Amino acid sequence: MSQRIVPAVPGPGQESVWDYPRPPRVEPSSGQIRIYLGGELIAETTESLRVLETSHPPVYYLPRAAFLAGALEPSQGSSWCEFKGQAQYFTVRGGGRSAERAAWSYPQPLPGYAELAGRVAVYAGPMDRCEVDGEVARPQAGGFYGGWVTDRVVGPFKGEPGTLGW
Repeated sequence: MSQRIVPAVPGPGQESVWDYPRPPRVEPSSGQIRIYLGGELIAETTESLRVLETSHPPVYYLPRAAFLAGALEPSQGSSWCEFKGQAQYFTVRGGGRSAERAAWSYPQPLPGYAELAGRVAVYAGPMDRCEVDGEVARPQAGGFYGGWVTDRVVGPFKGEPGTLGW
């Protein structure tokens, strides 16, 4: 790697994504998570899990029961994570809108990630908004990544311009 990464210094109440581990850590979060699509609240919980990985903002996994009935429809295709295993995707529906492959889960996660079974993560970008304790989360750059950027975390974040070689 020819580029030297200079992590931002976290302020009071902030976390640096450079203090997150690799392989990723899963931890409970009691933050109020809300997801809106088509002007409709489609998911809400205070019982999410955060997946924390070096250089990535947190990815929030919500219990499937946190979603309105009909908000998640299985989609085609899958992907593989070296840590969590095979992901399945969902089309997210709400308020007359739909977002293809905008959510994913690990139905049979690899050892060390079993607590993710039965939970769903959502890309923030295709949604009207995703909130953590009332703050609107910004999508992690790069398209493939599913982290939610809030003022509680500092980077730089994987996916931003110039991060391909990280």
